[in-house]
Amino acid sequence: MSVYSVKGKGWRYDFTLKGIRHTESWFKTKTEAKRAEAKRREEILEPKPIEETVTDMDFLDLLNNRLDYIKAYNSMKHYSDHVYYGKRWLRQWRKLKCGEIKGEMIEAYILKRSRETSNYTANKELRYLRALFNWGMKPERRFISNNPTSGLKFLPVEKRLKYVPPKEDVLRVIMAADPDIQDYLWTIALTMGRVSEINNLTWENDVNLNERYLVLYTRKKRGGHLTPRKVIMSDKLFKIMLRRYEKRDKRKPWVFWHRYWSRKKGEWVEGSYADRKRIMEKLCKKAGVKYFRFHALRHFGASLLDQMNVPIGTIQRILGHENRTTTEIYLHSLGDSERKAMEIFDTIFQEKVSHNSHTEGNRKGKGLAKNQLSP
Repeated sequence: MSVYSVKGKGWRYDFTLKGIRHTESWFKTKTEAKRAEAKRREEILEPKPIEETVTDMDFLDLLNNRLDYIKAYNSMKHYSDHVYYGKRWLRQWRKLKCGEIKGEMIEAYILKRSRETSNYTANKELRYLRALFNWGMKPERRFISNNPTSGLKFLPVEKRLKYVPPKEDVLRVIMAADPDIQDYLWTIALTMGRVSEINNLTWENDVNLNERYLVLYTRKKRGGHLTPRKVIMSDKLFKIMLRRYEKRDKRKPWVFWHRYWSRKKGEWVEGSYADRKRIMEKLCKKAGVKYFRFHALRHFGASLLDQMNVPIGTIQRILGHENRTTTEIYLHSLGDSERKAMEIFDTIFQEKVSHNSHTEGNRKGKGLAKNQLSP
């Protein structure tokens, strides 16, 4: 019996359907309990479709929300890139709602950007725009219900090998710098750290002279969490850190800091190193070598370790990569395994040439012997 009376609780329905028990009590009469049971059975057997609420948002509001999120969860470099591109997008779609932005509008913008800059830059903006709309569509937000970039293809790009400066050029550039910048460049090269990681080094939290390691932090991890990793100091790097520690200004927490003019504040300020792009341009010109940037020092260090047969897993951990495939991009050296593989061709063709020569020699010898026997 699925409907019955319970003392002190009134009438109750109690049934099992599709392997799940359903029960409810406190009905005053048996009739009410039966009606409630029938309604519940109907809801289970013929559920009503869930009506999705179509949402929309001003493009400006979506972009501002996204920028707040990136600022909280990603690196400042990633944030500044989005701010730069976001200003361009607002010139196009500031007054529109997201639902009014169509795929053909974005495609036209991307093609225009490819003509103004390059296919590579245009593709980068397309990736950022796609991420922006996908972020707004997440179930936990549901700011918008459509991504206008869906179906748009990336433009073809000409991929080239990353330029890795030879050891001699790296040394020339370092020797062309003043002592403070020399220490900075050596630290990047000997840790293979990202510029932002080296800029943020502090004496108290990130430098352990007793156990000889540095702690570098990155937000380039899943979820945008600020993730630390330890990098062991070589003897040369240890000597650099020890010397700087002994001569440090105790009022300054940073390993590398400078005094610079702030346009925003309109005054001289002191702070940790920022993104000092012009340094490498000037140093490369002074050293008379092909221009390369700070990031090339990471590739340079990874290639040297690869040449010395350091396991790729170890290089991956030092670089702070989550994926092995990312590390492989940094390894530009041709190792012994590749050289030995290609030497197989030489061995095969040398044997074939030697065999052919021997056969030809035998043939000529037989012909000569035959002629000698002829009258």
